[in-house]
Amino acid sequence: MLHNLLLVAHIAVLGYWLGSELVINSTFRYVCYSGGMPVAERSRLMDHVMEVDQHVRYALVLQFGLGLALAMRLGWLPGGVAGAWAAGVFAVAWLALVELTHRRRHAPLGARLAALDRGLRYGVMAGLVGVAVAGLAGLLITPAWIAWKLLVFAGVMACGVGIRFALIEWFASWRALLEAGGGEAHEAALRRGYWRATGILIGLWVLIGVIVLLSLARPA
Repeated sequence: MLHNLLLVAHIAVLGYWLGSELVINSTFRYVCYSGGMPVAERSRLMDHVMEVDQHVRYALVLQFGLGLALAMRLGWLPGGVAGAWAAGVFAVAWLALVELTHRRRHAPLGARLAALDRGLRYGVMAGLVGVAVAGLAGLLITPAWIAWKLLVFAGVMACGVGIRFALIEWFASWRALLEAGGGEAHEAALRRGYWRATGILIGLWVLIGVIVLLSLARPA
């Protein structure tokens, strides 16, 4: 019964994730292509984008925790029930860090929390790749499609990190525009930044599509 609930939640979170991404990207595009809009209004919309972006962060952590717990409960990864509960506790702690990082982003502590969150993401990505390679090499008893899912999910996380770096560059262009008081060169830089981040986002969702196909086909 519990694993059925986890499976439903795992699927629902995917829709939650996609919906959040669509809202973010459409609003982000509107900001980047609205050079005639008052700066205060554009800034307010970008604040909204960053608020909604929290839901994407929640979704990634939830997918990781739910997927890991399911795989352990069903015997596809070692750990069993105890491991599944541990994955759940880890995901809750990570969610708390994500929320605290967002709430303290303008405080001195915010930079340290953000660095801790990035370090955690790098560690999780390395762990996913390590387990996936071990499974594919026969060093770990796990279905090949699960190993591939872990590897591709690490790629999804890498795309997420890439989007963060693209946004850092975008905000640098945004600050330059504010300091200059406008200008077509600065507006063009914002639009280039939008397409850079969107290109990575498209790659991210291609990888999520691969994960869905692996889950449905379960190739040997």
